Amino acid sequence: PNRSQTPLLFGNYLHSFFESYQAHKDFVNEHQKELFSRGNKKNGLKKVYSQADKCIKALIHDEGFKNAYIGEKEAIVTGDIDNVPWMGKIDCLDLDDGVFFDLKTVDDIHKKHWNNEKHEYVNFAIDCGYDLQMAIYQELIYQTYGIKCTPIIIAVSKQEVPDKDIFTVNQFRLDDCMDDLRQHQQHMQQVINGESKPIACGECDYCRLHKKLGRIHDIQDIRLD
Repeated sequence: PNRSQTPLLFGNYLHSFFESYQAHKDFVNEHQKELFSRGNKKNGLKKVYSQADKCIKALIHDEGFKNAYIGEKEAIVTGDIDNVPWMGKIDCLDLDDGVFFDLKTVDDIHKKHWNNEKHEYVNFAIDCGYDLQMAIYQELIYQTYGIKCTPIIIAVSKQEVPDKDIFTVNQFRLDDCMDDLRQHQQHMQQVINGESKPIACGECDYCRLHKKLGRIHDIQDIRLD
């Protein structure tokens, strides 16, 4: 509940720009208080959001991006995965070429992220679950249009001089992600419906708030993130 909204606003600032002029204008007007110094456009964008403008320029001045990022923007897709309703919004959908694009803003494309479950370092896409997101989008697009599209992730970094790159997810990994989703989503749906209790992760704000002291641990068992 106390998580900073800055990354979300940063990403939406960039996304709305590539959706349409009107969408970007509406977003800026709606979030004027958060985006501008002292909440006033006359004072200019706060430094963190000025960086978002650099990310935008890094993409619009790239010929590869301009030639690729063509299609329906913010396309709504819906579907049913094992009797659970889903809906998604695709950043850019090109049915003619059988691809869809997803824009991602990251701190550093090449930064490594520690994964507690895998006990190894992973890249930003795996760490954030973007492979699973792309698998779900592919399935929803297929259910909506009957076309199996290839996911393309276009990443741009928030570094002073933004880095940018383009990635895909192989079909084997997409299929594996869907299998994993089908194994877990029924429990997730039951939690949403109030039919089951959530399994505590022991790490989030909610778990820390409700944590009770009990078993005594040895100092050598302290988990290191």
